[in-house]
Amino acid sequence: MKLGIISDTHGGLMGWEKAFEGPLSQVNLILHAGDLLYHGPRNALPDGYDPSSLALSLSQSPISLLIAQGNCDAEVDQLLLDYSIQSPYVYSFIDGLALLMLHGHELGMDALLELGERYRINLLITGHTHIYQLLQKGSLTLINPGSPLIPKGEEIPTAALVDTERSAAAIWTLDTNEVVREIPIFR
Repeated sequence: MKLGIISDTHGGLMGWEKAFEGPLSQVNLILHAGDLLYHGPRNALPDGYDPSSLALSLSQSPISLLIAQGNCDAEVDQLLLDYSIQSPYVYSFIDGLALLMLHGHELGMDALLELGERYRINLLITGHTHIYQLLQKGSLTLINPGSPLIPKGEEIPTAALVDTERSAAAIWTLDTNEVVREIPIFR
C-alpha cells in the first residue's frame, strides 16, 4: 500500500495540486497532518491562496483522506469539506503498521518520540514546522512532510510517501518530483 503524506497547505491550492499531480498521484490513501485552509497570522499569503477552491479540490479527491486538526484549522472549515477533520489525533492500523498522526504544535520532539514509543507506533506523522523530517528511533519512524507551498528550512516544497510493500518512507520535492531523502520503516 502507498500512503501520501502532506501538511500545512494553508489554503494554497497550487501546493495541493503540485503534490496531487506529483508524488500523491499514485497513492491509496492521503494523510493530511493539518493546517488545511487558513494561512495563519504568522505566514504570508501563499501563492494561489484560494481556500474555497482548495476545500472543493480536497472534497473531490478520488483518493480518500485522513485529516488531523492543525492549530490553524477551525470548526467552520469542516463546513467546506466532505472529509472529516479529526481532532487532535488520528490513529489507524494500516497494512500491519500502527500509525499516529497529529499536527504536533503542542509537543516538542522528545515528547513526540515518547508518545510514539508509549503507544508502540510504527509511523508517527506530524506537521506544523513546515520543515521536512524523517527520523528513525528503533521501530518508530517520525515523518514530517514539510509544506507544499510555504516551506521553511531548506525552503523546498515537499510531501512524503510511505510504501508499505517496500517498507520505506521518502520525502519528495515538488519542484522536480524527486526523492530528497528516503529511510526504511520497521514493524
